[in-house]
Amino acid sequence: MTNFSDLGLSAPLLKVLPELNIDQPTKIQQQAIPILINEKNRDFLGLAQTGTGKTAAFGLPLLEAVDADIKSTQALVLAPTRELGQQIAQQIQAFSKYMKGLRVQVVYGGASIVPQMKALKNTPHIVIATPGRLLDLIKRRAVNLSGIRHVVFDEADEMLNMGFREDIDDILSYTEGEKSTWLFSATMAPEIKSIVKKYMNNPAEVKIDTANVVNQNIDHQYFIAKVRDKIEIMKRIIELEPDMRGIVFCRTKRETQELAQQLQNRGLPVDAIHGDLSQNQRDQVMKRFKNHSLEFLVATDVAARGIDVNDLTHVIHYSMPDDLEYYTHRSGRTGRAGKKGISLALVTASEKRKIQHIERKLKLGFTAYTLPKAEHVESKRLMDWANNLAELPVDTDLIAEHVNDVRERLKDLSKEEMIDKLMTKELQSLGINKNNSFDLEHQNISNGMSNDSGSKYNKYFINMGLIDGVSKKDLMDLVQETAGLTKNAIGSVTLEERRAYVEVEKEQAHLVEPAFEGLQINGREIRVNLEKSRQRRDRGGGHGRSRRSFGPPNNKKGFKNSKGRRRR
Repeated sequence: MTNFSDLGLSAPLLKVLPELNIDQPTKIQQQAIPILINEKNRDFLGLAQTGTGKTAAFGLPLLEAVDADIKSTQALVLAPTRELGQQIAQQIQAFSKYMKGLRVQVVYGGASIVPQMKALKNTPHIVIATPGRLLDLIKRRAVNLSGIRHVVFDEADEMLNMGFREDIDDILSYTEGEKSTWLFSATMAPEIKSIVKKYMNNPAEVKIDTANVVNQNIDHQYFIAKVRDKIEIMKRIIELEPDMRGIVFCRTKRETQELAQQLQNRGLPVDAIHGDLSQNQRDQVMKRFKNHSLEFLVATDVAARGIDVNDLTHVIHYSMPDDLEYYTHRSGRTGRAGKKGISLALVTASEKRKIQHIERKLKLGFTAYTLPKAEHVESKRLMDWANNLAELPVDTDLIAEHVNDVRERLKDLSKEEMIDKLMTKELQSLGINKNNSFDLEHQNISNGMSNDSGSKYNKYFINMGLIDGVSKKDLMDLVQETAGLTKNAIGSVTLEERRAYVEVEKEQAHLVEPAFEGLQINGREIRVNLEKSRQRRDRGGGHGRSRRSFGPPNNKKGFKNSKGRRRR
């Protein structure tokens, strides 16, 4: 069995690890740490799933490489989200407990830039940053990267998915001289290959669990339902299982907020976390979640990056992800530390094939989830109310002024009549009555019975792909701006080598094809067709209106987002 003492770590780090309850190195740590310590000036590529210990795999060697006696910023760690950046900073600071004089600083968007500028005046040896905020600080001359000797990309695939490629290019242009680049990613996506080719020289490579291996402690379940019924299903699931605790994953920020609000209206311990919240709001939500004031977070994949909570019983896929990697990342939030967990997917009938695809590719089995019956939910809610009522202490001072009048008014009611009236009142307050109660079983959406695809999107083909140098964010912006769609009208985007597919909400889908008719970029016609009818359409020739290029003239791979880069 390999121990940390076998990996070449110095005494200060070996001393602190037991204090942090870190006893045995993970696979990625066993293989990466010796290389990064002994060949610290060499580029490195580490491929491993989320939750495999990547922060220590690069954080410990980084501390070994930095000289605390030199007053300069020597290492830069880039992370896609502020939550992940904060998590990395906390761990590296903890690792450096016995390393005298070593300074670490994290900077990120969504918080005031002024305190971060002041903190950088102390010249931290290691800076952890999100790309957008770091660029802002560079342009304000608040940070000097000329002494950087090590650059680390953590969750690099997610960083590129979020549209940070141009930011990364800009940031690296401010670093000077020889430096090593350490890149850690869950996948070897084409964008990652591009980064490796451009910025890395003969990197050492370590691959761990790159086949999307899913934790064996997770029970994978699915339930087929119409889209319009999913909110009611979520209410029923959470209400009937008081010991549930987990994350509900949605596809968009709008869907996240709407679902959280609906569940909150029912009085359920749920809140949303997404990119539109301020840092203070996000911190408050996470504080309540960690102290169990909240039992469920509703989040997008991006917002959930950096959330590290080990006692989750459930992951619920309110909207299924498009990629296997995302399903693996999501599900891996539960079933940790040897505990059992459940990954539950709510899917439409047409999405059943996604379940079969996951089963085949990840070599796991799904079981059908049995939805709690409506009467069970009603019974539980009523008994919760009765228990609370029975245990409620009487405040004699509070009721003293009114108690005699009320007792006089109700003196003719028997105990049974009083209980019946209280029950009626409580059920009415919960919105439950036998004439209009929502009954999923009677609406023909019990598991496997739905014949409605439930999709609220139309899917469109676009004759652009990875070969054109575009990202998912580029395509989302192009469709939204060209068709004049609202901010949240775009659903999933699938990007392939020579084509792409974009989902648009049906309410606004009629705007898409007319807006793209005859559109040219760099002299090339851009075709956007409803996918199911694409093969039957006459696409026409290359003549039509022309539009100014989104990138440099005559540069096929120079497509850029006209709205500018995304900032975090």
